[in-house]
Amino acid sequence: MAPPTIHVAERDIKVSNLDKELFPEDHFSKGDMLLHYWAVAEAMVPHLAGRPLTMRRYPDGIGTDGFFQKDASEYFPDWIEIVEVPHRRAEGAVRYVVCDDAATLLYLANQATIEFHIWTSTVDALGYPDRLVMDLDPPSGVSAATLRSVARRARDLCTELGLTPFVQATGGRGFHVVAPLDRSADFAVVRELAGGIAEHLAADDPDLLTTAQRKNRRGDRIFLDVNRNGFGQTFVAPYSLRARPGASVATPLDWGELSRFTPNGFTAASISRRLAQKTDPWADMDEHAAAPASALERLEAMGGESGNVGLPDLRQRGGRQRSPSQESREEFTASTGGG
Repeated sequence: MAPPTIHVAERDIKVSNLDKELFPEDHFSKGDMLLHYWAVAEAMVPHLAGRPLTMRRYPDGIGTDGFFQKDASEYFPDWIEIVEVPHRRAEGAVRYVVCDDAATLLYLANQATIEFHIWTSTVDALGYPDRLVMDLDPPSGVSAATLRSVARRARDLCTELGLTPFVQATGGRGFHVVAPLDRSADFAVVRELAGGIAEHLAADDPDLLTTAQRKNRRGDRIFLDVNRNGFGQTFVAPYSLRARPGASVATPLDWGELSRFTPNGFTAASISRRLAQKTDPWADMDEHAAAPASALERLEAMGGESGNVGLPDLRQRGGRQRSPSQESREEFTASTGGG
């Protein structure tokens, strides 16, 4: 018997094992997962489009060991867009999938991709991020109210620096605070800015917050994680399922509704109802892009800790000397597989 086929964005996609329970405790099947990604595709694809993608796949469900996949499989159809990103310290390149349409999203979901993780830069300017990400990573026992308070502090500081922060319930333990950038600075500057923001927040409340990289130095404090602001680093995409019991979903929020929700409060069932009633809160994010160097200058002016590199050096490293297209041509070779 031929496998069933779904028609998505002018593509016919063969699907299989629809009854397999990928979330056994929740009796949530592969078919349920495909329905989730079908339902959120309109809101989710704009956040995936143009970005190298890392897939987290669980062919036998979350009760078994899954794996992260960066390199596109050789058997992927030629209509899926691929971008080749050279290794920075070795020969060869990684062939990343770029998910620009609902058909690619559903195809990857049928490959048991539960989680979708995206770069903070796009393929046309890989060296110049357009997202700054701070992950509020709590130890066990921290209340949702405390996390919300920290997220608001991060929002207020970012706003004071001229950034426009957005917030996401990660579907895991914490929240992401994300600010759109105008791609005028490279990763060195953005990482310096993110680290400076985190250090400033931690210095204001050292008993609650930390930037310590080693877990054994954090104690019971919330880790302000800015490690996602490096070249090739990723964060979980909006509307991605999380490979955790409960089938929670990473969900963008409005700041005004933050007090009503927990980091893992949305599921595949509730997110479809939400999107039927509410526009994606991140839909206009790019309209608020800001210059990282200007924000860094404001941070230093207010006495924020932004590392050991002075502003003149940062401007030399991060001020755009070349256009994104020039940087792109030098740093990577892009190829598409038939569209």
